[in-house]
Amino acid sequence: MLIVLIKSVITFVIVFFFIRLMGKRQLGEMQPLELVITLIIAEVACIPMNDPYIPFYSGVIPIVTLAFLHIVFSFVSRKSMTVRKLLSGSSMIAIDKDGINYKNLRKMNINVNDLIEAVRSSGYSDLKDIEYAIFETNGKLCVIEKPSDPTKPTPALLPLALLVDGKWDDDSMTVAGITKPQVTKELNKHKVGDVNDVLYADIRQDGTLYVSPKNAPCFTANVNISGGGNW
Repeated sequence: MLIVLIKSVITFVIVFFFIRLMGKRQLGEMQPLELVITLIIAEVACIPMNDPYIPFYSGVIPIVTLAFLHIVFSFVSRKSMTVRKLLSGSSMIAIDKDGINYKNLRKMNINVNDLIEAVRSSGYSDLKDIEYAIFETNGKLCVIEKPSDPTKPTPALLPLALLVDGKWDDDSMTVAGITKPQVTKELNKHKVGDVNDVLYADIRQDGTLYVSPKNAPCFTANVNISGGGNW
């Protein structure tokens, strides 16, 4: 009995330490990789606690290994946009300016009832009030509503990520109709000489470029784009 108690206390401390090391996301905000690793760690941690005859290291070694794998995958995904999309997927537009995007719903394997439930959970009861609805990679729904005042027709704008942690998103560049020299020209104007110094940059349908460098204040600029009507 004492052995089980000691194992339980030590296992709790180890699991708590590695969960904190992996990050501070809540369960509902986890990426698929994080959720899988967390569930496996929880299962593996129970094995040595439930059976006093199973060596303690049989549970500790898998926990350490899984936590290490998570750290490695997180590091690689920060350096590679391709790996990031492979591990976490991509955000999907469920509702756009033309209404419900049936093609994307099929890709996400959800039906209209699931979408309506998610919209209501976000605080919107009427689909006609929504300009865009995007399912993020953690499963949460982000809603951009239409302008509320019809006398002031300010269009709802959906930012499209161009640079994330110094890595270009070529698909977004193509959709927006913007080139890398256009973006780097604006970076140079604001004394950002290397794209690796950019933490995040996006573009809107009206050509407004937003840039947030890693070690400098954020800034905006107006850029001529050819794909403002593509999204």
